[in-house]
Amino acid sequence: MDSSLNAGRRARELAEIRDIVVDVLVVGLGATGAGAALDAASRGLSVAAIDAHDLAFGTSRWSSKLIHGGLRYLAKGQVGVARESAVERGVLLRHTAPHLVRAQPYLLPLTPSVSPGQARLVMTGYRLGDGLRATARTPRHLLPGPSRLSAKRALTLAPALHERGLRGALLSWDGRVVDDARLVVAIARTAAAHGARILTRCRALSLAGDGAQVRDEMTGAEFGVRARAVINATGVWAGQLSPLVRLRPSRGTHLVLRPGSLHGLRTGMHVPIPGESNRFALVLPQADGRIYVGLTDEPVDGPLPDVPEAPESDVSFLLDVLGTVLREPVRRADVAGAFAGLRPLLDGPAPTHGPARIRTGGEAGAGTADLSRRHAVVTSPDGIVTVVGGKLTTYRRMAEDAVDAACPTASPSRTARLPLVGAGSAFEGGREHSPIAGRAPGASPPRHDPPARLVERYGGEARAVQDLALADPALAEPVAAGITLAELVWAVRHEGALDVDDLLDRRTRIGLIPEDRAAALPAAEAALALGR
Repeated sequence: MDSSLNAGRRARELAEIRDIVVDVLVVGLGATGAGAALDAASRGLSVAAIDAHDLAFGTSRWSSKLIHGGLRYLAKGQVGVARESAVERGVLLRHTAPHLVRAQPYLLPLTPSVSPGQARLVMTGYRLGDGLRATARTPRHLLPGPSRLSAKRALTLAPALHERGLRGALLSWDGRVVDDARLVVAIARTAAAHGARILTRCRALSLAGDGAQVRDEMTGAEFGVRARAVINATGVWAGQLSPLVRLRPSRGTHLVLRPGSLHGLRTGMHVPIPGESNRFALVLPQADGRIYVGLTDEPVDGPLPDVPEAPESDVSFLLDVLGTVLREPVRRADVAGAFAGLRPLLDGPAPTHGPARIRTGGEAGAGTADLSRRHAVVTSPDGIVTVVGGKLTTYRRMAEDAVDAACPTASPSRTARLPLVGAGSAFEGGREHSPIAGRAPGASPPRHDPPARLVERYGGEARAVQDLALADPALAEPVAAGITLAELVWAVRHEGALDVDDLLDRRTRIGLIPEDRAAALPAAEAALALGR
């Protein structure tokens, strides 16, 4: 079946689900909900998946972009969580999303504030993390091991570092996703290719074990959806539909620095947070020259906003941490934008109802930085399955556990070896090479292959996007941040974008910088007209 999502398909499938009973109704289309839709559909079950907003509207687009092996959890003694993270990282790197997930090098500068003993302890942790890679059977050529670099080499890779007292750096590798929202789109489209009905702008007003009352947010029409099983995958908002689990949301803030702010940074960086023994700020350069700096871990009380804001206190905190290792502090004017996401952390054990598999962790009353990233699958007395907790890296396992609980007689999950849309061999032609190793002689893609930027974002579909631009020179014009009008039109025709917010804030990340968003708005409106 076609993987394309668009307004026409939405209208057809919205009409269909009013008259049928589906095997599984999934509520929430972040990474876990889209993953549950794919898991169920690939088992041969009929699926409807709904979201009040858009794909990746909530937490899944605000992540740190890490696909990590769980080293931090290992340091806390959470061996099971750490190994699960390493296994799922390997699944993404090797099988399901090699076009969107790849290895990323990170420097930890050995400044005077990092004692030799601390450096040895961190390197020991990195080697344990490499051991997790080995137990997860992720090949070393996909994820190199840690090493120590000289001060000269560290400054070559991160010229903005302060030279005074720099003893060198520790180099480690972990996974990263090119764009977390694009990963969710790929998951949802793969589910659609297996027959799942992916319906955005459909709000669940109430849930029951046999379906939901739903409102079409585009028309205001209300209707019922009947289902043999219901999965609540609404993340930090799960308690609004099923109050069985207690959550302690935490806010993670990232800064978006303007291109050039860190003077030729070629790797990611881990920057020790003063006064913390096991926490680091993350510096992650992007292909468009922007640099993300994160992240905070602050408890959130009270009502949960659909789109959280990054407070100025978080911005100041991250700039201060970053300044501890730089020759010249990053100015506030270099912060072009900021974003914040809410983590659905478990607060104490989840209650057990019915046959669901339960994964719990953390202690009530702990700070959010200390709460476990384990996930829980809980079945209510009326049969609603709720999946909460976890993290982006383990979305696939969370989805599998949720479907196992909702449909215990279904065939086994297939998603550990199921490539996502775009994960074909065509992506190899334009893949970027490591900034550590450099580009191998003769490794440049053939002249007519899609550019590396397109391959990095679209994988095996990059040529189709390029062909769209070649067919009409007007579509090849850049909109902002290197994104072309052709990519916006592609998003309308194939990726389920229904309005300018979908285009600028999720199918692309143009909207992270307000002035870029304003400049691209006319092009987004044009793409909506051209794509329909």
